[in-house]
Amino acid sequence: MSGPDPAAGQTATAKKSSGTPAWARKSTLVLLIAVLALAVFGTTTQTWMTVTLDPNQVGQAGAAQTALEVQGSKAATAVTALALVALAGGLAAAIAGRIARWIITAIIVLAAAGIVAAAATVLANPLAAAQGAIAAATGITGSQAHVAVTAFPVLAVVAGCLLALAALLIIPAGRHWKTRTKYDAPAAGSAAPPAGPVDEIDSWDRLSRGDDPT
Repeated sequence: MSGPDPAAGQTATAKKSSGTPAWARKSTLVLLIAVLALAVFGTTTQTWMTVTLDPNQVGQAGAAQTALEVQGSKAATAVTALALVALAGGLAAAIAGRIARWIITAIIVLAAAGIVAAAATVLANPLAAAQGAIAAATGITGSQAHVAVTAFPVLAVVAGCLLALAALLIIPAGRHWKTRTKYDAPAAGSAAPPAGPVDEIDSWDRLSRGDDPT
């Protein structure tokens, strides 16, 4: 009875050790960043605040509009732009080199921090965030109104935090990503030089291929 094949065991061990963890796969991480950035962008297309105006303050100019729905893109305009920056950064990380991945990670983290800060500002002072929409609807600035905040600013904060965490994974995950260059391996069609003595015909053949037979 023959024992286990040591070569097969070494091959299996090498394949196991060289495998990339699921969380570190380039496709998985890039897709996660893209989904989170699109989730943030999606929240800005929804209603973040419902503003109930005081008819006594807005007068005839706002009598026809006593209730306003303010989208996230108007309540926090920076969130939309920062979400697109994070999306572009995540896609760029898929083809970037080691140093470029550090820069892209910093950009995405800063964009995520800006998203969280802008959405948190809306949650902290919704009336101030709604003043632009109120002024556009009534022509009056500094009006008092009742503002009801929806869940979408909170979702933007959560998605922004997760986006920053996902971006930080680029650095350790990038160690498992292979970067191919033209210097990594010889071309598949190139042949090794003959080991034996080289005659004149072989010399001309090698010169025609750009090799120096000397």
